[in-house]
Amino acid sequence: MAEAVLRIFRGTREGGEPVEYRVPVATGMVVLDALHYVQKHQAPDLAVRWNCKAGKCGSCSAEVNGRPRLTCKTRMDTLPQDKPITIFPMKAFPVIKDLVTDVSWNYKVNKKIPPFQPRKGVEWKMYQPDIDRVQEFRKCIECFLCQNVCHVLRDHGKQEEFGGPRFFVRVAGLEMHPLDGLSRTSLLKDELGLGLCNITKCCTEVCPEGIRITDNAIIPLKERVVDEFYDPLLRLVRKIRNAGKPAPE
Repeated sequence: MAEAVLRIFRGTREGGEPVEYRVPVATGMVVLDALHYVQKHQAPDLAVRWNCKAGKCGSCSAEVNGRPRLTCKTRMDTLPQDKPITIFPMKAFPVIKDLVTDVSWNYKVNKKIPPFQPRKGVEWKMYQPDIDRVQEFRKCIECFLCQNVCHVLRDHGKQEEFGGPRFFVRVAGLEMHPLDGLSRTSLLKDELGLGLCNITKCCTEVCPEGIRITDNAIIPLKERVVDEFYDPLLRLVRKIRNAGKPAPE
């Protein structure tokens, strides 16, 4: 039986280092299987987060050979066997222990987004193109790989100013819903920092569900923000409409 060397990060947010383990590789084995082998035979205290092992819960996110992946969907036979396979926790989030990170910040961002607000006085009727457009965004499993790979969060630490790709996907699903009557462009511009995204498409590349995050969510949202706040004709219309109105206290 073939054997692979795993170099797994062991430690906490205070510090740690990679430790090497040798694991037999069987046909069809995924990285999560290898981690379970290490837990069972060599390091029972290895902390690994997982749940479904079917690529749908998003729990087993990690960085395998430097790339954010779901360990349950990453086959061992797709990785080079002639050198150690590195498995590290997601860099954009604080480490709790070993491969488990604290992703609670994401849920704080989620609370900022107003939920679906149905339009009043319209017929509740949807056409298939409308359904297809928003259905893509519902596929998100919140693995947060897109958040982890985003350089604004990963390299520049802009968590206080930037919502990240996952939540631009959520806003897109609401903004593009034909029966939603609430505009969230101010939220995108001011609190979620959409303007900080420079369209590298790295989030799209790592999405395990194949959501075209950049093309179908981020770029259309950017266009809406530009139309709302930077189009000179619309600014003139708003100025005329607001003429004579008392200034807010």
